[in-house]
Amino acid sequence: MLPSGTSTGVQDATLTAVLRTGPWDPRGRQGIWATRDESHMWVRFGCGVLEEPVQAPHCEHAFCNACITQWFSQQQICPVDRTVVTLAHLRPVPRIMRNMLSKLQITCDNAEFGCKSVLRLDQLQSHLKDCEHNPKRPVMCEEGCGLEMPKDEVADHNCIKHLRGVVQQQQGKIAELEKTAAEHKHQLAEQKRDIQLLKAYMRAIRSANPNMQNLEETIEYNEILEWVNSLQPARVTRWGGMISTPDAVLQAVIKRSLIDSGCPLSIVNDLIENAHERNWPQGLATLETRQMNRRYYENYVAKRIPGKQAVVVMACENQHMGEDMILEPGLVMIFAHGVEEIL
Repeated sequence: MLPSGTSTGVQDATLTAVLRTGPWDPRGRQGIWATRDESHMWVRFGCGVLEEPVQAPHCEHAFCNACITQWFSQQQICPVDRTVVTLAHLRPVPRIMRNMLSKLQITCDNAEFGCKSVLRLDQLQSHLKDCEHNPKRPVMCEEGCGLEMPKDEVADHNCIKHLRGVVQQQQGKIAELEKTAAEHKHQLAEQKRDIQLLKAYMRAIRSANPNMQNLEETIEYNEILEWVNSLQPARVTRWGGMISTPDAVLQAVIKRSLIDSGCPLSIVNDLIENAHERNWPQGLATLETRQMNRRYYENYVAKRIPGKQAVVVMACENQHMGEDMILEPGLVMIFAHGVEEIL
């Protein structure tokens, strides 16, 4: 990592001389640059060819970025002519110099391990990543333990020792998880006791103040109304496509849609239970009664369950229907097709 001379012309001449010396050995970089008498610079930095070169703005002396940064940590002057320079003053060297540096021929850093490659300086780093002679190249253990390790550590690798360490590490994690699970179990037990205590307090308050129950019911009713009003009115064009016995999977899909639409959790399960004909009111309980009462279906106020071929018929919006046609808190009707939104 050798600093340049005092002018761009001298730098070019030096680089030209280097290009003519043939391949560059990374273990003898300084010798390649012996065509110039810069012994004072060799002593100062102890390095060879420029890496990430930068130069001072006025004297145009060039240095390795890392080398000059270390120099400036001790003194803020150019190491060649002693002019005042700071790290902030440095700028990249001219492109022609960078291009000439990148064309230098260099042997691979792994030559001592058997690599015969000779390549350009700008190709060195990409080559080193994949060089098969790189002693630090990651390889996988072929004995079955699956450990990835540097190539030069394979000879000393012991699968049993590695796997013992893995088992010990896993046992430590298991012990930690068991401890965490025990803590969570204890916290859950405490929370259950707190909930039971709160329920007892609520029962006592309700007994002392009957209006409390009415207040809770009012709040819940308002939540239901707010949700129902947020749904899009719907029209069913094919009542014959009703699925009166939906399976568990279809019910789970509809339940997820209800929750996503903002349905109060206090009535979600009740609505899903009312999606099956076994829970429907007398006027809808069987196919025969549904056929007899089909003329009344158009009187239902129905809201579409978002994104599904299904509607919810809420009791709060269908007080005009008879008791044999509606159920608290409402009905869910699922169809194969024929559900349209009323815009």
